[in-house]
Amino acid sequence: MTERPYHHGNLRTALLAQAERTVRERGVQDLSLRELARAVGVSHGAPRRHFPDRQALLDALAEAGFARLGAELRAAIDGAGEDFQSRLLATAAAYVRFATRDATLLELMFAVKHSESSATLQDAAERAFSVLLELIEQGQADGVLEPGEPERVGLVLFATIQGIAALITGGMVQPEQLDGLLADAIAHFLRGSRVTAGS
Repeated sequence: MTERPYHHGNLRTALLAQAERTVRERGVQDLSLRELARAVGVSHGAPRRHFPDRQALLDALAEAGFARLGAELRAAIDGAGEDFQSRLLATAAAYVRFATRDATLLELMFAVKHSESSATLQDAAERAFSVLLELIEQGQADGVLEPGEPERVGLVLFATIQGIAALITGGMVQPEQLDGLLADAIAHFLRGSRVTAGS
């Protein structure tokens, strides 16, 4: 049997892409450096140049996941125009799409983030969720949302959209119900957060 080559054009990127596919198709439990090496066609020792162990791979996978989530949320806001409610709905929809398409990856992202994770992973998570926080701050500045701690208002919004994603991945809500459910949820959120006269 011929030994697989050690070199690969951009091995780290290839390994992370294959790891993401494995997680999506078979779950985190089936993820191993040796299996990834075989899948991308390099020697079994090659991945250790980038990931000394499986946990380093999981951390990097979570970090890449947060970076992609942040980019998708940013693209949703940028594509939604200036209307706050449209931006909020587009961002919520982008999050739910990510959370339902990559439910296992998202679970890994949150699990790794709350373990003793690296500073770069924490930074990646904060950058991803800063998109939502900026949106809340915009709503407060525009007088659409009640004043107060943006993190607290954002947590209510996040709990709502994460709950919708969980209902879909759990099979309790059909994917085709998503748009209507999100529109109702955002409308209720805005009604509950609206600044009222005399407040």
